[in-house]
Amino acid sequence: MSRYSSPVRLAEGPLIFVSGQVPEAADGSVAEGDAIAQTRQVFANLKAALAPYGADLRHVVKLTYYLRHIADLSALHLVLDEELVYEPRPAGTLVESSGLVDPRYLVEIDAVAVQPAPSTDTAS
Repeated sequence: MSRYSSPVRLAEGPLIFVSGQVPEAADGSVAEGDAIAQTRQVFANLKAALAPYGADLRHVVKLTYYLRHIADLSALHLVLDEELVYEPRPAGTLVESSGLVDPRYLVEIDAVAVQPAPSTDTAS
């Protein structure tokens, strides 16, 4: 993960571009288990990448999914149903890729989000 750019926000605009997130925890360990466990870790990483911008999964407008094995599509859908509970759901693209950067990775996801407007709530 350290070789990838941090999320990038254009100074002139509200878009946040999140580099591909992999199933690696902050301590460098790779999520053990199947594509479900790995996809859950990837979503935890996506949420952590968006948080400094005041954004969360509600603000994601586009996701690109990279699966090592297309057979893991049902695992991906299971986690998407857990995580993407807001409407409208983001646009998406799915790519099967046998060449993810680490052979232990079964899934990688990148994102585009819209930074939320600053709160105008004046109640104290």
